[in-house]
Amino acid sequence: MRIDLDIGQPTWDLALMAKPAALQQDWSYGEAVKSLGGRVIRAGLVEDGTLIGLAQFTVRRIGGLVNMALCTRGPVWLEDVGPATKVQAFKALKSGIGLSWPRNTLFSLDETDPQAGRSMSRVVTGYSTVMLDLDQPLDSLRAGLESKWRNNLTAAEKAGLSATVNGTKLAQYRWLLTTEEGQRETRGYKSTPAALVPEFVAAKGDRDSLLVLRLDEGKQKRAAMLFVLHGAAATYQMGWLDHANAPRGAHNLLLWNAIEHLRSRGVRQLDLGGVNTTSGAGIARFKIGTGGAVTTLAGTYL
Repeated sequence: MRIDLDIGQPTWDLALMAKPAALQQDWSYGEAVKSLGGRVIRAGLVEDGTLIGLAQFTVRRIGGLVNMALCTRGPVWLEDVGPATKVQAFKALKSGIGLSWPRNTLFSLDETDPQAGRSMSRVVTGYSTVMLDLDQPLDSLRAGLESKWRNNLTAAEKAGLSATVNGTKLAQYRWLLTTEEGQRETRGYKSTPAALVPEFVAAKGDRDSLLVLRLDEGKQKRAAMLFVLHGAAATYQMGWLDHANAPRGAHNLLLWNAIEHLRSRGVRQLDLGGVNTTSGAGIARFKIGTGGAVTTLAGTYL
């Protein structure tokens, strides 16, 4: 197996148009990280002349001494590879990405089977998210909604509520980024920095890589959701709700409209983001109510 550290963006992007993958493995995500001062290493896994996988690492120095590279929700396997090939790939990446000693190379796998990392030691338990398959017809997706979720959506539709596609120039959605940062500070949760969103869009060079939906009543904003598009996939990035004044089903309507828009743009997989049934039970129920698959990943391995 050969490690290709000179793989280019056209090859990377083309591969992820065919294979849905996590946002953290998108080339432009790496460019956004670099624009905010981070370091990124990208590697292709080549076996018998065939590109079988991609791995994007973010790198930082721990304690001013140890170099740590983290491959978040990767590698992305472009071919069906067996367990032995994966073991070989992990070893090749650890030795072949050019990280100087002392070093730690970690993989937060985008797989559910803990045995996927059996050649390594698990150091962090798995992250849970909700994945929605957008390859299904809209009728099937609607039928898959939990009854209460669907009832709230129907109530919003019968009330004549409608979603507006917000502009994607930074000045047009900056208000939502600012609101999100305020929510994080108030509620004490962590997520991808809001500042990464405009950097990601700039790296894509295409404002269609962003979808922002808003629900208004008159001149008052009542709810909003923001999604980023990457290859054949999309990720829910942030949302906001005027809890005191938003009409019933506001977020249900926004998410359903987002599903329609994303499918029309060729998106095959929607990652609704992490679920925490302890501290974020309400949000978790909302995401699970879409009928998406609750997916608990294997964990992070060293």
